[in-house]
Amino acid sequence: MTAPAPMTKEQASRRATELRKLIEENSRLYYVENSPQISDYDFDMLMNELTAIENEYPELVTPDSPTMKVGSDLRNPGSTGDKGPGTDKEFAQYPHKYPMLSLGNTYDISEVEDFVRRAERTAGKGFTFSCELKFDGTAICLTYIGGKLVRALTRGDGVIGDDVTENVRRISNIPGHLKGSGWPEEFEIRGEIYMPYAAFDRLNEERVQDEDPPFANPRNAASGSLKLTNPDEVAHRGLECTLYHILGENLPFRTHAEALDAAASWGLPVSDKRRICRDIKEIEEYISYWDTERKFLPFATDGIVIKVNELDFQKALGYTSKFPKWAVAYKFKAEQALTEVLSIDYQVGRTGAVTPVANLEPVQLAGTVVKRATLHNLDQMRLLDIRIGDHVYVEKGGEIIPKITGVELSMRSGSEVFPVFPDKCPDCGTPLVRDEGEARFFCPNISGCPTQIKGKILHFISRKAMNVLAGDATVDQLYDLGLAKSPADLYDLKKEDLLRLEGWKDRSAERFLRSLAASREVTFDHVLFALGIRYVGESTARELAMHFKNIDALMTASRDALMQVEDIGDVIADSILDFFSSAANLSQVERLRKAGLQFSMQAEEKSASDILNGKSIVISGVFSISRDEIKKLITANGGKNSSSISGKTAFLLAGEKPGPEKMQKAADLGIRIIAENEFMEMIAPSEERPSSPEQLTLFD
Repeated sequence: MTAPAPMTKEQASRRATELRKLIEENSRLYYVENSPQISDYDFDMLMNELTAIENEYPELVTPDSPTMKVGSDLRNPGSTGDKGPGTDKEFAQYPHKYPMLSLGNTYDISEVEDFVRRAERTAGKGFTFSCELKFDGTAICLTYIGGKLVRALTRGDGVIGDDVTENVRRISNIPGHLKGSGWPEEFEIRGEIYMPYAAFDRLNEERVQDEDPPFANPRNAASGSLKLTNPDEVAHRGLECTLYHILGENLPFRTHAEALDAAASWGLPVSDKRRICRDIKEIEEYISYWDTERKFLPFATDGIVIKVNELDFQKALGYTSKFPKWAVAYKFKAEQALTEVLSIDYQVGRTGAVTPVANLEPVQLAGTVVKRATLHNLDQMRLLDIRIGDHVYVEKGGEIIPKITGVELSMRSGSEVFPVFPDKCPDCGTPLVRDEGEARFFCPNISGCPTQIKGKILHFISRKAMNVLAGDATVDQLYDLGLAKSPADLYDLKKEDLLRLEGWKDRSAERFLRSLAASREVTFDHVLFALGIRYVGESTARELAMHFKNIDALMTASRDALMQVEDIGDVIADSILDFFSSAANLSQVERLRKAGLQFSMQAEEKSASDILNGKSIVISGVFSISRDEIKKLITANGGKNSSSISGKTAFLLAGEKPGPEKMQKAADLGIRIIAENEFMEMIAPSEERPSSPEQLTLFD
């Protein structure tokens, strides 16, 4: 650990206060929100700096310092009791029979050597070490009585945890009943619940298709999934568990390894990657082996845990307020892969944005083979100073396409080729443009660029737009056969046209035509979103539809009139004006109108209540019902859906895995954040609505 620069006691006190705030906030983001904003390494360095200050000035230590307690995953502390899980979509909380502590960790092998020496000084010789993989997931504590799983608690704050028993029962490799014999009448076994890479990639692909934000990494996905309120959805997520520590009264084991071998014989999932080491040399060999081999595991592991194996020696070494003294975690640096850039492609999106993507020499990373990585835009390419033929470092985060984080300049041979960002569209050859303030270049040929045309059709038929049953392959065929060059062309299609598509039969054609007919009933706000106006997302489209009521009023609106709509600024207003100044776009609108699409707001159903009247509400995250249904409830109760947080926002409605930027902005502006169950109570019929002043302060 690097010692801090010399500072006075006053300076140390100020820095300690600052560090505690930083650590507490990032701990909340990590454990509760599952949306870390800094790396594990950076977080650990903050903690190390605070520890160093407190060691230098012990009088600055506070009882609630993060150096004195474990991180907490409790969203609503203090709800301990027997109400049972799922009563109000919060989890009941129960005390741990034995405190559930964290592990001391290090990135420096010399500190592992220090750990071994300290253990030998305290306990003498004659003991061994159990070395195990450190799974990158979320901690769990299982209680078995009479061979039956009776309770599963999260770590919580180390003293109490959330009861997630019903969700844990849906994890396939956790047995509800033990097999064999010899298990204690009652015991606890602790471990880690994690999401394998295959399940993580599948889940993120589903989220991207649903236009939900992808999870940043498997740990966040596992933690968020374990706290879902629907156990069936937990089962769908593909979670797994590995257990690594048994506790109980009068357990008949001499060593930690014997206990885990017994647990395996009872059908409990324990790691087969464990090894008993006799000294630091064998420990270092184990660490070195897995620092390489972990890249080929089907799950994430972020380090090695070294434990004193003999249980009597563990007791002799004891605990601090936060860590066991008989164990330490050696953490690996963030996983990267070094590989060669073979070429760079330039892809055109539906809005005309051109994105550079590097084609790589295939390399194993985070359980998958990586062949491509995004370079984002020309500015990023220049920042990296990247060349074709360079060896680059690749990381795989929340993006489906991994990203390049740096170039290994020492490996340049001089034969690398400087990439030339195109000045013309790689698809249609139109000169590219770059608007002031934009990071990306765009192809302006919106009506003649094949990739843009097909992208616009795909956007038009997507689930949150017109919800027509078709996908990429269908759109490609329709375009290639000249049957659809614009969204309006879809409504001219006949059954005989569709039967020309490869693999299509009567049933496929009829199903497509039925979904096309149903799209004529889609409401005006969704039709407006489907038009694909740049920067006009789902929420903005609804605001525009509610304000102008019909397409004619919107098409003839002035810039000033547009900017009277909440959340509409210069950029969006100019984009709308630009869209409706195009003769081709006006022609599309008229053709779609003649096809029977809804271009005006229908009479609104009678409002359920006016409890949210005049209030602007931003939603973020995943809810027990669809986001569309949440938005309808807000509107039905007099509220307005807004896409961005401002001083006018009444509250942020946060589901599972809310966006960290929105959460931070709400906190910065003092905007109240409420959970789904609170929201449902607010909009309950008046005879069911809570009436205490504390529960109604939101609407004062």
